[in-house]
Amino acid sequence: MGCMQGSRFAFGPFVLDSGAGTLLRNDIPVAVGHRGLKLLAALVGRPGDVLGKAELMDAAWPGTAVEEGNLTVQIAQLRKLLGPAANGGEWISTVPRVGYRFTGAVEQPDGQTQKPLPLPDKPSIAVLPFVNVSNDPKQESFADGLTEDLITDLSRVPGLFVIARNSAFAYKGKAMDVRGIAGDLGVRYLLTGSARRAAGRVRINAQLVDAASGDHLWAERFDRSLDDIFAVQDEVAAKIVEALLGQLRAPPPRNRPKNIEAYDLCVRARKLMDDTPQSAREAHLMLTRAVLLDPDYAEAYRWLAMNHWMGWVHSGGPTEPSRDVALELARKAVAIDPNDAGCRWVLAYLLAYERHFAEADAEFARAIELDPNEADTFAALSDIAVLAGRVGEGLEHIAKAFRLNPYPASWYYLTLGQAQYAAGEYEAAVETLRRDETYRTSSRRFLAASLAQLGRLDEAHAEAELFLVGNPNFTTRHWAATEPFRDAATLAHFVDGYRKAGLPE
Repeated sequence: MGCMQGSRFAFGPFVLDSGAGTLLRNDIPVAVGHRGLKLLAALVGRPGDVLGKAELMDAAWPGTAVEEGNLTVQIAQLRKLLGPAANGGEWISTVPRVGYRFTGAVEQPDGQTQKPLPLPDKPSIAVLPFVNVSNDPKQESFADGLTEDLITDLSRVPGLFVIARNSAFAYKGKAMDVRGIAGDLGVRYLLTGSARRAAGRVRINAQLVDAASGDHLWAERFDRSLDDIFAVQDEVAAKIVEALLGQLRAPPPRNRPKNIEAYDLCVRARKLMDDTPQSAREAHLMLTRAVLLDPDYAEAYRWLAMNHWMGWVHSGGPTEPSRDVALELARKAVAIDPNDAGCRWVLAYLLAYERHFAEADAEFARAIELDPNEADTFAALSDIAVLAGRVGEGLEHIAKAFRLNPYPASWYYLTLGQAQYAAGEYEAAVETLRRDETYRTSSRRFLAASLAQLGRLDEAHAEAELFLVGNPNFTTRHWAATEPFRDAATLAHFVDGYRKAGLPE
C-alpha cells in the first residue's frame, strides 16, 4: 500500500507523478495518454521486476478485457516518448513471452509522501476489514458490516482517534503487514479479526495489536447466536476501549436494526453509493427494501436521504421533490437516533443547501460533539464553510478529514480542490483536481477555473469542454443559485474563474 502515498518517481530527466497524472521531462510536461501513464506508473513503481502482461493490462484497463495488441502499442508509444536511456539502452525492456521490465534507476524524490504521519496525541486505532472465513461469499457483507459497526462504535469514544471506514477498507484482501499499515495510516493500534456466520450462529475472533511493539494487547473469540450479534459488537468495543483507555466504557447506545436482512441490505448499499448513477439506483432499491423490512432503522433512512440528494446532484440540477424527500428522510433518521453523528451531518449538509444556515451550523456542531472522529462531517463542513467565505476554516476542516480518512472517497478531493481555489492556491488546486482519485466530470469545473486563473487558457477551455460533455445544461447562474453561498466575494471569485474558463453564463 505504500505505493498509494509515494506517487512520485524520478528517472533520468523525467519525473512521473502518478497521483497527479503528470509526466515531466526537465520540468516540462510531456503529453502522454491516460493508459500510458498507468502502464508507466506500474513499471516504474517496481523497477527491475518483471511485470506480466496480464498484470500490466489490468493496470491500464482495469476491469475490461482487451487484446494483448493494445498493450504492445502502448509500450511502443511509451518507448518513443521516453527516447533512449542515458546509456543508450531502453528504459523498458521486453521479457519474451512473459512481459516487460523497467530497467532504469528510479528515485522517489518527494520526502513529503514518504514521511510517516505524526501520531495523534490520544490513542489511535484503525479497524482493518474482518475476514470472512465462512465458505459462503454471501457472508462477505456480514464481515464488512461488523467492521464498519466497530469503526462507528469506537469513533464515538471521545478519548480515541479512529481511522474512517473508507481508508480501513483500502486494505481489504491485502496481506496484513501490521507495522506498514499503521505507518501508512498514522495510528499506533490495529484491530484485526475474522467472522463466520452459519446456521444462526456467529463466530468472531478479534485481536488488538500494538504496531509499535508488535504485542497483542487483547484477543478473544466469541461463539454466539446470530441474534446476539450487536451485543457482541458492544462487548468488543468496550474491551478495546478498556485496553486503550484503561476503563471499561461502552460507547453510547446506538439504534440497531431489528431485522438482519435489512442490515445486510444496508451494508451492501453503502458500498454502491460512491460509484456510478447506475449503482446509486441499485443502492436505492436495497435501501427502500431495508426501510420496509425495518421501519425504525435510522441508518437506512440516512443513506436513503443521501441517495435522493445525490440523485438530484447527478441529474445536473435539483428536482424539487427529491430535495424535499431527502430532507424529510434525514430528519427522520435523526429523530430515530439522535446520537448518531452520521445522521446529523447528513441533515446539516442538506439544511445548508436549503439555506437553513443557523440550523445547519447547529447540527454540524452537534455531529462533531457526538463523534469527533467522523471524517465525513469535517469534509462536508469544509464545503459549507468555504461557500460561507470562511476559507481558512474550510481548509482546516478538509485537512482534518484527510487525516482521519487518508484514502477517502473522491468527493474529498473535489472539496479540497474547491477550498484551494477559494484560497487562491491555484497550482495546488490543479494538482488536487488532476489526481486519479478525483478526476471526474463534476470536478472539472473547478479545474477549468483554476487553470484559467493561472492564465493557462487553452487547458482551461479544454477542461471546460469536457465538463460540458457530462453536464450539457450547466450555466454559471443556475449553479450560483443552487450552491449554498453566504459570501458575495467568494461567489464572485468562482464566477470570475468560470467566465475566464469559458463556461456558459
